[in-house]
Amino acid sequence: MQETRSIRKIAFVGDHVPRKCGIATFTSDLLGAVANTHPRSDCRAVSVTDIQGEYDYPAVVRCEIEEQNESSYVEAAQYLNSSEVDVVCVQHEFGIYGGPAGAHLLSLLSRLEAPVVTTLHTVLPHPNMDQFRVMQEIVDRSARLVVMTERGQTILQETYQAPQARIDLIPHGIPDVPFVEPEFYKEQFGLSGRRVLLTFGLLSPNKGIETVIKALPEIAAEFPDVVYLVLGATHPNELRTRGDAYRNHLEALVKQNGVEHNIQFLNRFVPLHELTEFIGAADLYITPYLDEAQITSGTLAYAFGAGKAVISTPYWHAAELLKDQRGVLVPFGSPSAIAQEAKALLRDRPRWNAMRRRAYGLGREMIWSSTARRYMSSFLLAQRPATKELYAVAHAAASGQREDDMARINLEPLWPGPDSTVARRW
Repeated sequence: MQETRSIRKIAFVGDHVPRKCGIATFTSDLLGAVANTHPRSDCRAVSVTDIQGEYDYPAVVRCEIEEQNESSYVEAAQYLNSSEVDVVCVQHEFGIYGGPAGAHLLSLLSRLEAPVVTTLHTVLPHPNMDQFRVMQEIVDRSARLVVMTERGQTILQETYQAPQARIDLIPHGIPDVPFVEPEFYKEQFGLSGRRVLLTFGLLSPNKGIETVIKALPEIAAEFPDVVYLVLGATHPNELRTRGDAYRNHLEALVKQNGVEHNIQFLNRFVPLHELTEFIGAADLYITPYLDEAQITSGTLAYAFGAGKAVISTPYWHAAELLKDQRGVLVPFGSPSAIAQEAKALLRDRPRWNAMRRRAYGLGREMIWSSTARRYMSSFLLAQRPATKELYAVAHAAASGQREDDMARINLEPLWPGPDSTVARRW
């Protein structure tokens, strides 16, 4: 399998831990998963830094980009070219790159000699002029475009005229955790015997936490032992611009609704092993987000893949992931709907358990090792002109098959869904 051996150096461009944001976590996890799944590869990171000297990066971060300094992007491109990397995997999200609509990123992309695979964490259906211009150039300069949902793929084609043949649908990666009863984890958090609702992630006003707080009196009237865990530090950008105004508003709302004994705010950024234990302790996971146009949610992916029963507003990622009775969707901003659905699930243990098992079953296709293999498939396709033979090679890599299995390879989808097979993309 000569094509697989030709990919040795892979560079990942985006935020990186210890920076506290979803893109930093994703980039770090993806790099680690690719390195673990393909141990002969040399994986390195180029990290975008918003505050100089703020982060003690690990050794895998070989180069830093100053977010608002356009010349820093040029220097990063020079570093990547001189390093002779085989593929550059860019994480794109509006707000993490400098310039109008993140246009500084284009100064890097336009100078790269290696093929680019861009993961689009947001795909706007109604961009402004700057956003459209930047996204259009990203589409033009990327050999492959990765989206995490079918909706993202559709918008990418319809709004930005991205060729279907260059789009790969790869789900958000998740940790591989066992399917266990919540009681197994509750004791360590002092929650034994309580019914646990959970929302986690960096706190900001678009998360809709107030909707669940307003639902708590009705839930607690039937289940007095219920406790709602709000896990996560305030988003650094929110903290810098408005301080803890949103958290203070939520705490005041708790008092107004008389549910002080039914909620716990855990104002910290927890490491992965602790996060998986908090998720494990949850009876119900709730994402009450307010913005329909959220194309991906790492927190939703983590909870869903761990086999949690999920109640969510119908933002795009949730509407797609939770269909076919894999979760429950409620209207935006409706405390009564959240209360009704939470009570119904807590009453009906067979339904609750069946929902959990459906989620966990699909989640096995989302674990990081599977996601890493799919990314390697995308890297292979980016490296040279597409041929049917190369598609077979790429899908051998995606499925982890050995070289001598090549004769038996069928063209299979990167991710189940309509029009997602390689044969149809071909």
